Amino acid sequence: MDVEYLKEKRILLVDDEQGLLDMVCSILKEEGHRQIRTAGTVKEALEEAAAFRPELAILDVMLPDGDGFVLFEKLKKMGDYPVLFLTARGEDEDKFKGLGLGADDYMVKPFLPKELILRVGVILKRSYKNEDPLVRLAGSQIDFGRAEVVKEGEHISLTAKEFELLSALYRNAGRIVTIDALCEAAWGDNPYGYENSLMAHIRRIREKIEKDPSHPASLVTVKGLGYKLMVEGK
Repeated sequence: MDVEYLKEKRILLVDDEQGLLDMVCSILKEEGHRQIRTAGTVKEALEEAAAFRPELAILDVMLPDGDGFVLFEKLKKMGDYPVLFLTARGEDEDKFKGLGLGADDYMVKPFLPKELILRVGVILKRSYKNEDPLVRLAGSQIDFGRAEVVKEGEHISLTAKEFELLSALYRNAGRIVTIDALCEAAWGDNPYGYENSLMAHIRRIREKIEKDPSHPASLVTVKGLGYKLMVEGK
């Protein structure tokens, strides 16, 4: 699978050190990971996991209101996704306990940014190697692995912004994605003022994916709210 598609996976970071959270977020975002949420306690982590539905969790062991190993077990009951422990507790006993519980990897602080990126990449490739990024719509298919649309035998490339917008829509297939959320997905943490640019990109995406762009069947407008991507089989 193309690595770029894996960078769209949702990542939950849990650590009580705000500086560490900021640093890890920065490292991951520089590598292209955009869907990141953070939590500083067990309670916050469970709340974020329920709302965010992460596809990878990076956990500290020592948290102010509980144990990261216990959090791991609770998260695993909520969803089957990979977990990486990133902690200052480097004793063999802790490593064996974390890996014995079923964690995918165990890293000890301090760490090299490149090592974190490599380990995250390996975990995502291993965990989602059988996932098919080919998404079927009413009149076309989106190949996220190649960042292109296949329509009537023609392969049409997606721009970076189109790819990011379609990725955000696909993650919420069949549900409304607000204008603000789409702007944030494409233009980052300061999305305000991009509404006109968003509409222009939506028009171009429809030209690529729809049989009749004037009467869209796949990328549907929800007036006053945002857009929905209607995917076959979902």
